Amino acid sequence: MSISPAAAPAWEQQRARLETYANARVNYDYEPRQAYTPATGWRLDDYATDLPAEAPGPPAPAGAFAAAQDVLRRYAFPPPDLITGYFDPSQPLEKRIMVLRAHFLVFNFYFGVQVADVVDAESQPGPDGPERVWGYGYRTLEGHFERGQINFSVHKNLATGAVQFRIHAVSQSGHIRNPFYWVGFKVFGRTLQRRFAHQSLARMRRLVADALAHPQLLAAPAG
Repeated sequence: MSISPAAAPAWEQQRARLETYANARVNYDYEPRQAYTPATGWRLDDYATDLPAEAPGPPAPAGAFAAAQDVLRRYAFPPPDLITGYFDPSQPLEKRIMVLRAHFLVFNFYFGVQVADVVDAESQPGPDGPERVWGYGYRTLEGHFERGQINFSVHKNLATGAVQFRIHAVSQSGHIRNPFYWVGFKVFGRTLQRRFAHQSLARMRRLVADALAHPQLLAAPAG
């Protein structure tokens, strides 16, 4: 018996859009990273939030690091009333293409992004000592209203046990053909960027707290 479209997983309903972006190109030159500065027209943003601490040493199997890792892997942290991500869950993370649905006022916009820079470091230098780090970023594809990359990562200080979720973004406005959308993005785009970041931090804190309260629901190991 066939499955009706309404009963299919959300990402299956976006399969046609995902296939459209499968061969799309990144919409900017991402090699000269040293040139990404405010002087050359790029915005650089950094955000972070503390998550529940663990005991010093490697992440606990059902601790805050593992919970945040699971949330990151599922792309569950963005505020769903603002951004929703669709992807084929069978696709390896490092090869993942995502369709992002951005909601603004009464409009929905769909954009393609490509996962990049997956990091899985057992011990990496950090501002307060060596850290266990896991995360990834994604780059904007052709048709996106912006150009750039945003990285999401969870960090555990191996000496103190402190756990953080961090967001680092490099962006600039892309080419928007529709003048109505151009004006809207010019007026509201920066506000929406900040709203996305702050609400993502808050949602990550809430989802990690929920996972720690119900460890049986934790789907991803910390390794």
